[in-house]
Amino acid sequence: MKGLLATGFAAIGAGSGAMLTLHAGSDLDPLHSVISEYAWQSAGWLLPASLTLFAAGSALIAEALRRSGTNRWVVALLLVWGASMFLVGAFPTDRPGVPLSLSGGIHRYAAFAAFLVMPAAGLLLARANVRFARVVRVLSGVALGALLLVVIPYVVRMLGIPLTNEDIPAGLTQRVVVITELGVLALAGLSMLKPSARRSEVSPIMA
Repeated sequence: MKGLLATGFAAIGAGSGAMLTLHAGSDLDPLHSVISEYAWQSAGWLLPASLTLFAAGSALIAEALRRSGTNRWVVALLLVWGASMFLVGAFPTDRPGVPLSLSGGIHRYAAFAAFLVMPAAGLLLARANVRFARVVRVLSGVALGALLLVVIPYVVRMLGIPLTNEDIPAGLTQRVVVITELGVLALAGLSMLKPSARRSEVSPIMA
């Protein structure tokens, strides 16, 4: 199980590094530009690479959770999150101003599915009183709140009210969702790491 977790954390770390590199080499405004728009930058290939690494990390951590006997719904939700992230990277969004295509539709709804299932997994983990349950619960709540802010502009546009990402901090709210959900995923893995044997032996003596 430790091998699965180590590889999973390595994949998440590599994916985060790729995402940061993509942002650093772009002139887009992260406050208003959503992450999907970075696919059209010169280093845009880093976006699907990063999301694929996140998907792999999620699958590895989900397998470690399954082997530990964690609630099967948590495992399933982590796998759905990983699959959704893979689809988000495999099917790029449309360029600004272009009507929604099949690829853009898959991208949009896969992203929504991913954003929704990770907080659900986190809340289930928190209910089981795993290690870091309190932090997991807080991150899950923040992710859900930020997701609501992500969805509201789409609803406003559906009502026929013109609203662009330049009018709202669309990039910021989306990044809050992604960062908090990666935090939930990382803590899900860390919750399975037990304190070292040395610490377990020393604590009773010091007590």
